[in-house]
Amino acid sequence: MAGKRVAIIGAGSSGLTSIKCCLEEGLQPVCYEMSDDIGGLWYYREETPAGGDRLNASVYKSCSINTSKEMMSFSDFPIPVSFPPFMPHNKVLEYFKMYATHFNLLKYIKFKCKVVEVTPTDNHLETGQWKVSTVCLGEQGEDDSEVTSEVFDGVMVCSGHHRFPHKPAFEGMSRFKGRVLHSSEYKKQSTFEDKKVLVIGMGNSAADIATDASYVAKQVDISTRRGSWIFSRFFPGGLPADFLANTRFMMGIPNKILEWMVELMVNFKYSGENYGLQAFHRGLEAHPTIHDYITIRIMSGYIRVRPSITHFTSDGAVFDDGHFEKFDTVVMATGYEYKFPFLDDKIIYNGSDSINTYKFTFLPHLQRPESLAFIGLVQAIGAVMPIAELQARWFARVISGKAQLPPTARMYDYIETRWQEVNETYVKTKRHDNLETFWVPVMDDIASEIGVKPNMVSLLKEEPLFAVRCFFGPCVPAQYRLHGPHSKPVQAKRMIENTFSNITRSTQYRKVEAVMKKREVTWSQRLVSIKVLLYTLTFVFLAFLLAHMHLI
Repeated sequence: MAGKRVAIIGAGSSGLTSIKCCLEEGLQPVCYEMSDDIGGLWYYREETPAGGDRLNASVYKSCSINTSKEMMSFSDFPIPVSFPPFMPHNKVLEYFKMYATHFNLLKYIKFKCKVVEVTPTDNHLETGQWKVSTVCLGEQGEDDSEVTSEVFDGVMVCSGHHRFPHKPAFEGMSRFKGRVLHSSEYKKQSTFEDKKVLVIGMGNSAADIATDASYVAKQVDISTRRGSWIFSRFFPGGLPADFLANTRFMMGIPNKILEWMVELMVNFKYSGENYGLQAFHRGLEAHPTIHDYITIRIMSGYIRVRPSITHFTSDGAVFDDGHFEKFDTVVMATGYEYKFPFLDDKIIYNGSDSINTYKFTFLPHLQRPESLAFIGLVQAIGAVMPIAELQARWFARVISGKAQLPPTARMYDYIETRWQEVNETYVKTKRHDNLETFWVPVMDDIASEIGVKPNMVSLLKEEPLFAVRCFFGPCVPAQYRLHGPHSKPVQAKRMIENTFSNITRSTQYRKVEAVMKKREVTWSQRLVSIKVLLYTLTFVFLAFLLAHMHLI
């Protein structure tokens, strides 16, 4: 008997893993993709139409991912050892293409096909089915055919939330005669050649674009309302910071203590107060900015940090402190709107101002909530790919009848609890809607629904050393293939054990062993080295505390 038909909207990372997960459960996926290739946001194109209403936005030429490759990989398809720890966009896309080829996913995708409407069928209450209406697109992204409709048993919305730019209104903006663009329209440094540039925002894109511009522009200013905590991609010793941050051990530390530790690490590198970056919020009360270059460009004078903008003039902007500066170009790195034009707002919001999902996936207010899911609609401190994969695995098992959603009342209880956590944890902004969360907890939460959350107690009994590695080491996605449906324990264990070596080997083009003379190190020498290290760290820590309190 043929499995149920599932419509998948979007062939980015979330859409690709959704196709694979549907196939694993014997379902019949049909994926609709507006562009002519896979990759979504990571499919780099030189031009993106203004407003992004025809084609999805793509990354800019200099973009590299800010999560390490081991933490962003799919759980059963490791990223090649030769790929760098933090991959540029072309390597990310290459990995997605390898994934699609390996699992034979491309034949299920209809390219240059736009979903214009998704509506429940007349017998939706009995069947859970949806009518999906689509139109083919021409070379320039224009509608090139009549609308056609098909009926599906389930829908997976994988179109992401980086498509519709959010452009806040500023007083006098209409009078400004220079160029105004959104970060989604930015592609290359040459845009800013010999210009005076203002970047509005202090998120990851803002930091990237301001840094890019600072190499070719006359001057770059960056305007921020609240300041920001700037995290490095790297932990001392050169290992990826997410190896330390996203572990089960770290996520078990009380939030306030964890927040103090995070702030201590950031302040140890630089003082935000000295460079105008000082945040008005605590270290974990807003989505962090992860960047390694903007601080040195600020310290070198190429970027100047400014406060909020009060209004624009015809040739510049006036800031909160009364300072006026002339500009040629303004970049609004102000985020995106959560829009899904093919779905009625009643289906998405149900009268609310926010998208209230059960574990970031299902809408409990629907008549048949198990028949539609959002995949990848989450703002976690970590890579979205492994979360999307778990969501897809969950939906595929639910729609195929191998798993069930809890009662509606329990799902609403979860949403209410989530809102309490959001209100207690984050500053109140549109970005910190109830989509903001921590990486390991959300994956464990979803994994528990389908029985693939690692059982640390069992692991500790069976393989104590391996259990310690899983608990204290980075929570790589392969941990969710150790147990449960579609587990691959041998491959998963190998991926987990190779986590550190895959990072270090990928950059070792110069073999250090070949140019260094090896010598024996005695245990007494090691103990002396450890003592010196401890004394040094203690001294540096105390010096930092004293300096921070302005006592020296």
